[in-house]
Amino acid sequence: KISELTESVGAGVCDNIEIAKILPHRYPFLLVDKVIHLEKMKRAVGVKNVTANEPQFTGHFPDRPIMPGVLMVEALAQLAGVVCMKPGDQVLFAGIDGVKFRRPVVPGDTLVMEVEILKFREKVGIAKIKGIGYVDGQKAIEVKEFTCALVKEEAQK
Repeated sequence: KISELTESVGAGVCDNIEIAKILPHRYPFLLVDKVIHLEKMKRAVGVKNVTANEPQFTGHFPDRPIMPGVLMVEALAQLAGVVCMKPGDQVLFAGIDGVKFRRPVVPGDTLVMEVEILKFREKVGIAKIKGIGYVDGQKAIEVKEFTCALVKEEAQK
């Protein structure tokens, strides 16, 4: 239940520099600020600090900024990539089932995300992953199941 305790978020095991070594995403699309718990190929807890100066808030919505649901899903998918990937690998988003948005995420919020690998078929590089995001201990988003394809660095050549 570590992800429900947003007030106790620590220094983390991966800062933004380490995350940038694993994920290919960069500003404005890198949506994981730090990882506070990591068990490779099992689970992770990560943090996205939502700030008012992010570009999506100029249009979503100017008078009442709300983090778009698709970006919350993307943030969870990126955290899943941290769990599965080594530097040079790539995770391709292949499907999603059972997304539920529970509350708005707005500038000033800290989105604490937890992902867990449900099943990994290493031979074909397919992972099934679930994810949950919390703000102030309340569920903001749930994803019953992501399907991701892991492409190893040597296969990309």
